[in-house]
Amino acid sequence: MLALARAELTLLGRSKASLLTMLVLPVAMTFTISSTTDQATLDKAGLTAGAMLLPGAIGFSLLFALHHGVVGVLVVRREQLVLKRLRTGEARDTEILAGASLSSVIVALVQCAVLTAGCAVFFDMSLPPAPQLLFAGVALGVVMLTALGAATAGITKSAEASQLTVIPLMLATMAGSGVFVPLEIFPDRLASVCELLPLTPVVELVRGAWTGSMSASNAFGHVLTALAWTVLSVLAVRRWFRWEPRR
Repeated sequence: MLALARAELTLLGRSKASLLTMLVLPVAMTFTISSTTDQATLDKAGLTAGAMLLPGAIGFSLLFALHHGVVGVLVVRREQLVLKRLRTGEARDTEILAGASLSSVIVALVQCAVLTAGCAVFFDMSLPPAPQLLFAGVALGVVMLTALGAATAGITKSAEASQLTVIPLMLATMAGSGVFVPLEIFPDRLASVCELLPLTPVVELVRGAWTGSMSASNAFGHVLTALAWTVLSVLAVRRWFRWEPRR
């Protein structure tokens, strides 16, 4: 796994397009959030600017650096027959998928740390009153989006098609996961539906770490939602992932 991760990190450094997507887009989207959110919206939701932007920054890091990265790597390596050749060796299927995805995980975690520190300094934010929610949200997000990326790669026919198959999750995240508009200002029924989206638990747990207002029952519900998406993604990988090019 470490050898695969090291090789993927080396190849990632040579791909300008992948670096642009994984490193620049999360930062650009964070600035977009800051320019589209007004103080009236924050006051209505009972949030500060930092509590609004920081979870969104982490969410976009996991979305672009991790999910998009995993989909692209697995699809390209499958098309190149790399995954098929790896299966002839000693590595098990899980180790091959995890090793190929590990480079995206590392980039996403580093970017989350950098953006968290940057937002904390820029908005003069103190340490989160509930840090366990921050760690839980990021950890669940990493596992869930890695599995979801592998599942998405399983139904993606080519490297070109991977630019399309990642769009549904991206649009759903922007529309209803609370990164642009807090769920607190949504109608109750709509907010309940949006809470079931894959990235919503991550955003809400991270936000709850800084607001300190999330109850144990709400946190447990978000954890269950993230675990459910993870289990569904793993089942989808077992059912639909292909080790040879899809025709």
